[in-house]
Amino acid sequence: MRTHQCCALLALLLTGLPSGGSSAADAVPVPEGYRMTEYRAPTPAALPGAVTVDTAEARALVEGGKAVAINVLKLDRSTLPGGPWIVAKPFQQIPGGVWLPNVGLGALTPELDGYFRANLDRLTDGSRDRGVLFYCLADCWMSWNAAKRALEMGYRQVYWYRDGMDGWAEAGLPTEEAKPVPVAVR
Repeated sequence: MRTHQCCALLALLLTGLPSGGSSAADAVPVPEGYRMTEYRAPTPAALPGAVTVDTAEARALVEGGKAVAINVLKLDRSTLPGGPWIVAKPFQQIPGGVWLPNVGLGALTPELDGYFRANLDRLTDGSRDRGVLFYCLADCWMSWNAAKRALEMGYRQVYWYRDGMDGWAEAGLPTEEAKPVPVAVR
């Protein structure tokens, strides 16, 4: 009887332990909507509807011309009407990609929403089947939000590069200086 109790207790303890393949990201729940605050925090392991890629897969997509790399790193903007982005220090991005700042915020202004839509349309030549790869930094919800938004806009080849520029840099891959795409004044 005592052996049975010990085995039962051991089984109960083991079921509460994480499996060997789990990580902290596996415990981050997928929200129903967008992440609205604290964008630099652990993210879910995946985004339903999108393909989550690692560094090797992101590189193959970009270098093979299968997806356009879209950097969504947050950036301040001048308070003047139609004001420019304020780039206080140089930022690096995946070569050949584009920087669409702030399109991964939880809520977009009508101006920023139009900016995102117009640029996605331009970058994909209007094709919802053209691959789009969203990235920011590791543990950054901005890319998750932007990829989710693209899915809701009807894009069918959406890739989320969860490790972003941190993963790219750690792999020692080439970069180029990022220049944010200006917001067009209408």
